[in-house]
Amino acid sequence: MTGAAESAEGSQQKGLTPKKGVPTPKRRDSQAELRRPLNAPQTRKEAYRQYRERRAREQQRTAQKSGAPKGEERYFRPQDFGPARAYARDAVDSRRSLSEYFLYFSLVIIVMLIAAPVEIQAAITYIAWPVMMVTIVVEGIFIARRVKKYADEHFPNDDNLRGIGLYAATRQLQIRRLRLPKPRVKPGEPIGKAAKG
Repeated sequence: MTGAAESAEGSQQKGLTPKKGVPTPKRRDSQAELRRPLNAPQTRKEAYRQYRERRAREQQRTAQKSGAPKGEERYFRPQDFGPARAYARDAVDSRRSLSEYFLYFSLVIIVMLIAAPVEIQAAITYIAWPVMMVTIVVEGIFIARRVKKYADEHFPNDDNLRGIGLYAATRQLQIRRLRLPKPRVKPGEPIGKAAKG
């Protein structure tokens, strides 16, 4: 520290807070400030404009919620756009994996840990649960590397290449019926036509 800083610290008493320069507001003033409406319309015309804007936002949200499950690309989230992401979704959706049953397995394991005898609980804790976790990790690494390699070769100019492996791995963990955007291909179907279209 410099000598000026040390002398400034030494001149202040320990535990003394310097003054703010403005008085502390009265409680009734700060509470009144909290109670007033933030954007209360001043005229009827302004109130109607705010109402129309709020209705437009609600309609847009409704359209987005109904359009995304149907596969309408204009309603996709930003991370779902592009041909590389479409390929990643199709690659995951075209094959069955144990990872997509993860939530079901977890529920069964939790019930078994509560209801089963101690010996079975130990087997679940030390065998079933770790095997399930290793399976999920191995499948995730496999699909991530496969999708990443294909996307690097076939979609080199796509802006959404970063994180595409993780995107595919997390989609694989989701229950098939709950995936958004909805799957375009069925398990076992070739993905070439869907990726081009």
